[in-house]
Amino acid sequence: MPAARLPVRVPLVREPWGILRTLKVARRNLLEIIPEIATTQPIVSGRTGIRWHMLMDPDAIQHVVKDRLADYPKSDTTKRLLRPAIGDSLFIAEGAHWRWQRQAVAPVFRHRNIAALAPVMQAGAEASLARLDGRAGQTVDLYGEMVATTFDVINRVTFSGTSNAMDSAEVQGAIEAYIEGIARVSLLDMFGLPDWVPRPGRLFGPSSLGRMRELADAAIDRRRADGGGMVDDLLDLLLVAEDPETGRQMRPAELRDNLLTFIVAGHETTALTLSWALYLCAFDPDVQDRARAEVQAACPDGRLPGPDELASMPLVRQIIEETLRLYPPAAILSRTALADDTLCGREIRRGDTVMIPVYALHRNRLLWDDPDAFRPARFADTRPPRFAYLPFGDGPRICIGMSFALMEAQIILASLLGRYRFTAIPGRDPRPEMLLTLRPAGGVRLRVERA
Repeated sequence: MPAARLPVRVPLVREPWGILRTLKVARRNLLEIIPEIATTQPIVSGRTGIRWHMLMDPDAIQHVVKDRLADYPKSDTTKRLLRPAIGDSLFIAEGAHWRWQRQAVAPVFRHRNIAALAPVMQAGAEASLARLDGRAGQTVDLYGEMVATTFDVINRVTFSGTSNAMDSAEVQGAIEAYIEGIARVSLLDMFGLPDWVPRPGRLFGPSSLGRMRELADAAIDRRRADGGGMVDDLLDLLLVAEDPETGRQMRPAELRDNLLTFIVAGHETTALTLSWALYLCAFDPDVQDRARAEVQAACPDGRLPGPDELASMPLVRQIIEETLRLYPPAAILSRTALADDTLCGREIRRGDTVMIPVYALHRNRLLWDDPDAFRPARFADTRPPRFAYLPFGDGPRICIGMSFALMEAQIILASLLGRYRFTAIPGRDPRPEMLLTLRPAGGVRLRVERA
């Protein structure tokens, strides 16, 4: 009996490589340097210029991201790659600087604020449906469409659809230029050289990043000039955000960096999740058909689903969760050990790099049954061990926008499946490729037809 066909997977390393080959592959696709044995072991260690350890053991991961958080800050390489784009924002700040920003921003993502944004998400879904109506019967790159859709949502959430809004093409162009220009691993990174040693490929960051910062600064200045506090969108909420203990508010640069963090992270990661979810629905037409029936039963009049309907669409939620397991946008988390330690019986020395290869963790055979298969039902009745499933990280630094992202992804995916059927194009499967995030190289090209 032939083996069941599996969705696309990254080929992992099956033999030792030298540092030059490792660097070449890492610059092309960081996931390809993960050893295959990471899917069958709790820890894998090695040296590529610097000592490194990959963790796939839930207890050890909890130790790093929750119990001993201060001893395992984000790695120097992670900060080096991201700081040119988002400064010392919430995403990469450490210690007290991170803590006060987190406390100040937390109210922005309270449940009532997220629920109030559902109409904005529905408006984004409706705009996407209108665009796809004009392309019914055609092959469409759904990755490009989902980027446009989620950027529309984050723009509306951030700027309330006012003239302050940032141009989608300009921002997305800046992101792409940044990734291609400087967000790649350097040989100097792999040898662990300090920040003050220049990385030749990053000496001249793309001017588009500067333009993106200018656009954000201008939007903030216009809102301040208008008096702020009148719209109650993300920008207004950030303008009044303050540390509950000290009353401190964000300085202009901090406000700008966090605004850009939410704009960039708040649309690209959800666009990736939706793109991979549509690929998987086309890969398994039976799952797609059952999800469509679920959506149409919950919304019999053809209206767009909202928060009240999501509870009646468990399969849609399971598809999103299984997509995040197979193709987590943040596919590798990296930390630097600040103290000697022991993990899974392995010696950890101060200065070692400790990685959590989420891609391998989510496919580890010690933790998951048939891990390479697309099976949304695995999330139906039971939950995986807490630190075995990390699409949004975990511990105190769990993604602050998780609830927003999950609700947006469910509303948009349900809206699309309720109206369209998506069919795979033979020989056109996307290729998982990670630079900063796990992207579908070549796009997600599917045939779109009215259901």
